[in-house]
Amino acid sequence: MERMTNGPAHAPEIMANVHFIAIGGSVMHQLAIALKTKGYRVTGSDDEIFEPSRTNLRLAGILPDTLGWDPARVTADLNAVILGMHARADNPELLRAQELKLPIYSFPEYIYQESRNKTRVAIGGSHGKTTITSMVMHVLQQCRLQFDYLVGARLEGFEQSVNITDAPLIVCEADEYPASVIEKRPKFHFLHPQVAVLSGIAWDHINVFPTFDNYLEQFAIFIGTMEPGGRLIYNETDETLRQLVEKEGRHLVLEPYGMPEHVIRNGITRVRFGNASTDLMVFGGHNLLNIHAALLVCRALGIGDIDFLAAIATFKGAAKRLELVGKSEETAIYRDFAHAPSKVKATIQAVKAQYPERKLIAVLELHTYSSLSAGFMKEYAGALDPADEAAVFYSGHALEIKRMPYLAPDVIREGFGRKDLQVFTNRADLEQWLDGRQYPNANLLMMSSGDYEGLDLAGLKKYLPVQKPQS
Repeated sequence: MERMTNGPAHAPEIMANVHFIAIGGSVMHQLAIALKTKGYRVTGSDDEIFEPSRTNLRLAGILPDTLGWDPARVTADLNAVILGMHARADNPELLRAQELKLPIYSFPEYIYQESRNKTRVAIGGSHGKTTITSMVMHVLQQCRLQFDYLVGARLEGFEQSVNITDAPLIVCEADEYPASVIEKRPKFHFLHPQVAVLSGIAWDHINVFPTFDNYLEQFAIFIGTMEPGGRLIYNETDETLRQLVEKEGRHLVLEPYGMPEHVIRNGITRVRFGNASTDLMVFGGHNLLNIHAALLVCRALGIGDIDFLAAIATFKGAAKRLELVGKSEETAIYRDFAHAPSKVKATIQAVKAQYPERKLIAVLELHTYSSLSAGFMKEYAGALDPADEAAVFYSGHALEIKRMPYLAPDVIREGFGRKDLQVFTNRADLEQWLDGRQYPNANLLMMSSGDYEGLDLAGLKKYLPVQKPQS
């Protein structure tokens, strides 16, 4: 697929001089640091840079001296200009780069240019892609293989979330969100992987893909970007995905996966593949599916099942994915990034299945454009049903930022299909409700891609019952 930029159609072999427009982004600044570490000359600019990006860039020696945009930073000797998501079409540095006819890349377009001679693994889907990517990375690291990567979360054992070296392999979390302001196609359309995973399809990003058919089309296009003979690993338990893959993936080697054999004893999940089995540090049906996908990726990369299971047994999970805040003998508190309906359902079912005898108290923050849209609310029908007590929180400030209309609590209750659902719009009321719950023999699950207006999640440990000393 030809790259759509204002520069030449083919990138230079060596991109030693690179400028980032909007360098402060969570992933952009990580790529900038990776290229600096590789030995490139890296410059950048932004109109605001928050922590931890600011400190990370400063320690790498590439924090801009001043905030704001300056066309003088864009010079004719640049090999590449990398355009961040929040840069606008009238950005003066972008206009200068276009005037000089410099090669302009979105993040994924540039990743492809850096990995044209590598084996590319792309892990996509509406849910689970961060976790599957993290699982594969963890196993590859434990097996001491050299590889590059990009992933959308912090992972224990990895200093960066992006790494670009001369390794022969790159593992990419493949996002369906648009690449940049001048490249509206989804990010995963640019990776052209030899090995890919699709974990499932559940409508999301309605501000970009206003209909489900439009959203589905992006996955069909992604399948079409793969070269004949490529390997597509897909979740056959998702009927929509299965039908799409069978229709669009005839030029590929198709490898379905499903729920692996497993047992749960005393809150510990043990998984089995063939004659090999291991206990896991993660749990939930969605994570068992994720592990099966990761196993098939690692098989394709030459890793045996025994080595895979030995490595995956020590995988603790990606940051904010069923992350344990604290636990006692009879109570556990988890935080999770879940926000889209399919993710909420999977996460809440996982906790309930792992601890079937415990009461479950679940809190969901509506934070994204889709989740705050009244017309989208019906997609959440039944999502919180497994919880014994449930609450939804959203901030009026989030609506203001996104320029969205008031969202009535009754619309939320109707969408979720739960009349006893508690709805809060300010942190103090939510905290008061949490203070009033009973936590012995109960779990608390906090789900959000936001921060509940600054709620101290670590402080939730106060709800853990004090253990009685044994006599």
